[in-house]
Amino acid sequence: MINLTNVRAFMAVAETGSFHAAAEQLGLAQPTVSQQIRKLEETLGARLLERQRAGCRPTREGETFLPYARSLLQVAARAVEAIRHRRLRIGASSNIGIYLLQPYIKAFTDRAESVEVDLAIEGNPRIAERLERGEIDLALMEWWDGRPGFVAEVWRHEPLVIIVPPRHPWAEAGGVERSQLFDMPMIGGEPGTGTGTLLQQVFGGDAARLKVARNLGSTEAVKEAVKAGLGISITLAGAVADEQRSATLRALPLRDVRLAKALYAIRRADLPSSDPAFAFLQLLRALSDGSANGQHRRRAEEAGDTLNAS
Repeated sequence: MINLTNVRAFMAVAETGSFHAAAEQLGLAQPTVSQQIRKLEETLGARLLERQRAGCRPTREGETFLPYARSLLQVAARAVEAIRHRRLRIGASSNIGIYLLQPYIKAFTDRAESVEVDLAIEGNPRIAERLERGEIDLALMEWWDGRPGFVAEVWRHEPLVIIVPPRHPWAEAGGVERSQLFDMPMIGGEPGTGTGTLLQQVFGGDAARLKVARNLGSTEAVKEAVKAGLGISITLAGAVADEQRSATLRALPLRDVRLAKALYAIRRADLPSSDPAFAFLQLLRALSDGSANGQHRRRAEEAGDTLNAS
């Protein structure tokens, strides 16, 4: 059985490079730190640290154990926070975290003032990794690969629009036909991306006729390239709301097909129902529901009341 106190001592020495510095950091006597690490090494059956003139450094086995040690301590801290209902860690893909999620977090923190919300914004693959390692409680992503041990649900369908600069020939059109897209250089939407996969579904074999010009790696870079006249692009409608208001870009729908991207909320299958992530999920569903007569607002309030009651 791995003792977390011993793991904490190992991490302190590995990070400070010194038994003396680690003892000061932990508020312990140096012989105590040495004893804790020795017990950990006995448990694992491997030497984890080696002393050098410049200090201490992990052995090869110690380097292997480091990420597991870090995860063990993070999971332990999260368990304490979950029981106390004090912190919610959300991971969101870039477009969701930057353009869509902030109003939901504001609504949640207004209702659940005692819960601190941490938000990590990274690419979809990195968020999936962090969820699997237990570093976040809830992932909000533009795709999910169905890996076991997790529950995924679609919490929102976000429309996709074609964006063009204000002086583009299409700028004043009410929409664009699919066939027109074959004639314009397109920024983004290359095979293997979420948008590229969606275009493959919409166009089938004709997707190869799209003139995908370049992949710029971020929505902000894509928008600036479109403004500069380097091509058109397809993006989440919510990602260009500010540009539409300021008239620096035009957003057009496809006339003959509805383009929308499913956005997923993913949690561990064994996450306890008392975890703040469930209350946040309920809020997501409520505020994403277009029902009339204030039903979504009432459900949002119920979500907050559920959390506060717990």
